[in-house]
Amino acid sequence: MSKRHFWRTAGEVVGFNIGLWAFDRYVQRGDFAYISFNTIKENFKHGFKWDNDKLGTNTFLHPYNGNLYFNAARANGFNFWQSELFAIGGSAMWEMFMEREYPSTNDIIATPIGGAAIGEVLFRASDALIDDRLSGSERFSREAAVFLLSPLRGLNRIITGEAWKVRPTRGRMFGTPNFAIRVSTGYKMLLYNSHFKELHQGAAVQIDAEYGDRFEVKSTKPYDYFTIKAQLQMLKTQPLLSQIEIKGRLLAREIFDSYRSKGSIGLYQHFDFYDSDTIDHIEKVPFKLGIPASVGVGFMFRDVERHRWTYDLFAHVNGIALGSILSDHYQTDERNYNWASGFSIKGGFNLVFGKDKLAFSLTHNFYRMFTWIGYKFGTDLRMVDYRILNVQGDASVASLNMTEFRADFKIWKKLFGTVLFTNYLRSSHYKFFPDVKSSSNSLELMLSYKF
Repeated sequence: MSKRHFWRTAGEVVGFNIGLWAFDRYVQRGDFAYISFNTIKENFKHGFKWDNDKLGTNTFLHPYNGNLYFNAARANGFNFWQSELFAIGGSAMWEMFMEREYPSTNDIIATPIGGAAIGEVLFRASDALIDDRLSGSERFSREAAVFLLSPLRGLNRIITGEAWKVRPTRGRMFGTPNFAIRVSTGYKMLLYNSHFKELHQGAAVQIDAEYGDRFEVKSTKPYDYFTIKAQLQMLKTQPLLSQIEIKGRLLAREIFDSYRSKGSIGLYQHFDFYDSDTIDHIEKVPFKLGIPASVGVGFMFRDVERHRWTYDLFAHVNGIALGSILSDHYQTDERNYNWASGFSIKGGFNLVFGKDKLAFSLTHNFYRMFTWIGYKFGTDLRMVDYRILNVQGDASVASLNMTEFRADFKIWKKLFGTVLFTNYLRSSHYKFFPDVKSSSNSLELMLSYKF
């Protein structure tokens, strides 16, 4: 076990917060950064409220900041659960002391919990790059990549001299686990409610990664196995980051292991982010979903190869402590979504022919979200003071079904042609407004390379 450095970790967390505040105050000159003893006193006096930042800010950027707190501790010898405490502490410090806005209920949940999901994925990815046996340009490029993936780990390696120290071993914390990465790039179209005049198209890049062995359950360390899917898109009026989905195994048990098949059950942490924006010619937004705090039970099954084909399947049932989903009515400050809690059900299967020559996959994610704390009927949101408005959004029950079909066919060695079709079906039942349903489709034609 690595030696734990409490004071160095605490100094890095506090130092990061002070540095970020100084940038906001003296470079960006953000109103929220003009703090004083009076603003701190008011924060403690008023307490927490639901805030109105953009979806990407609240359910991705804040968890990303939580990842930095988390990895300050991971890089200084603390385990997964201990590092979560530093993420909570870093988030609490920011909310109570570093802003003149009232502390945020959603941030104190999303930042440390979502930060642990992003943080452990990036920490383990950076670990797979470390090789202390090397020197010269290759060593420099690897250390630079470690810093980009996990800045606080990279900083600690520089502080301690590990970034250039040559050793007879790689110096990795997690050895050499399986780490399969697939990068896909090509054309994407997004279609709203089957009207081609409401079509948007452009380029997209998607990264799919699987770390560890889904059926290796002897180790119970968090994130010995995880998957991540992330997509960037270049579509006019659409957000650059359109999707992130993380499934990280916290613990698992083997159900059966025979010569014909394998099965395991486990506890998984989930992080989900799907974002879109208004398409040309319409005022409606196709879909929005952010779930930084979710955990549940997952089942994995794999069959042996039969007559040149094989298949596997999975199913997850999750509780959602904190999530967000598109609203048709709550549009206050920068927010057009409701905060909510609820549950999700995910399932799918993969079918492979001829040792990877042709592969098909089908997945379906169902999210059911409940917004409990709504504003009073008849409230004119244009007239309220959003700085003190403390609601989750519209009182409602909303669902999002996401169905994805993917086909990959081998072109040459590790290069594949890919067809990816996704349907997003949204249904929202409002307490004070008519129900709303919408359907969006995306089609992607891509080239994929497997590393």
